[in-house]
Amino acid sequence: MTDASDIPVRVRPEVAALPPYKQGRQAGPDAFKLSSNENPFDPLPGVLERVRDAAAFNRYPDASAARLRARLAERFGVTDDGVHVGAGSVSILAQLIQATAGPGDEVVYAWRSFEAYPWLAVVAGATAVQVPLAPGARHDLDAMAGAITERTRAIIVCTPNNPTGPIVTQAEFDAFVSRVPADVLVILDEAYSEFVTDPDAVNGLREPGGHPRPNVVVLRTFSKAFGLAGLRVGYAIGHPRVLDAARSTAIPLSVTAQAEVAALASLDAEPELLERVRVIAQRRDALVAALRDEGWDVPEAQGNFVWLPAGAETLDIAERFVEAGLVVRPFAGDGIRISVGEHESVDKVLRIAASVVKTLPEGHQGRAASVEK
Repeated sequence: MTDASDIPVRVRPEVAALPPYKQGRQAGPDAFKLSSNENPFDPLPGVLERVRDAAAFNRYPDASAARLRARLAERFGVTDDGVHVGAGSVSILAQLIQATAGPGDEVVYAWRSFEAYPWLAVVAGATAVQVPLAPGARHDLDAMAGAITERTRAIIVCTPNNPTGPIVTQAEFDAFVSRVPADVLVILDEAYSEFVTDPDAVNGLREPGGHPRPNVVVLRTFSKAFGLAGLRVGYAIGHPRVLDAARSTAIPLSVTAQAEVAALASLDAEPELLERVRVIAQRRDALVAALRDEGWDVPEAQGNFVWLPAGAETLDIAERFVEAGLVVRPFAGDGIRISVGEHESVDKVLRIAASVVKTLPEGHQGRAASVEK
């Protein structure tokens, strides 16, 4: 973090004060990288072959990713204009915020949630309105609805919530949307939707034609479940005119031909890829159960990661994991997010987690009451 006084050109003070996005720490050759919620499985050979065949680097890609849009439109029962493809769902999120919010406006979201949300609001010139999570590290949708003012232009709901893990239920979301003014954008960020096993979870695309409320845009991505994080491709389903506004703020040609081809190939291979997702979800559930048995008060986990509410001890505990060859994602003062990685990493995670939970002070937020010192 800095200020504008040490920058040689005129920069908006609020931007100068923003810390740059901090990617999950990279792992050495002998460590497990559990810091970025990546899919631990290698890409399918068929997907790799399709990408190699598309490698005409001297040509620009199709700016609209028309083939992928058509495929997704057919899948979700919308028109092609009801689909927007971007370089990861976060890029579309940025476009939507830029399109709807500016100086004097407000963007409402839960906190802690995805770390990009605050700076996306600030970069747009808007005011970020953070609503604390409810007990269990869940969205407090009643409080979020209560935070809406005449200046609110966009609301972000992240489910499963990154980095804490719980979902918003369908009933909760429907009740919440009914309280949001019709001209306020609701962004339902479902980047981890494929990993969800809770039958009560919201599904923004459960009905053909997308969400019935035209002020709701649903975000999905190929980065997580489909294992295309390195190619950056995500999509939005929503009202065509709302998506037109996002398209107007987009950087042209940002979705590469290789990303589009890989996404199409992944949809062709979806049954095999979703079997991998099932394995990850089972591994996640087993990890959560084992962490709780060791004495951690772990919230519900419905993404491809688990959350250790380590509080003030976060950075010290994260370093213990790193020393053991496990690169995790600490959020200073709050907790540690651990991606569900390779099968071989699970026992190491549990061993370190068990060794540190008993060092937490009595009454610590991450320590279950039954843990003995």
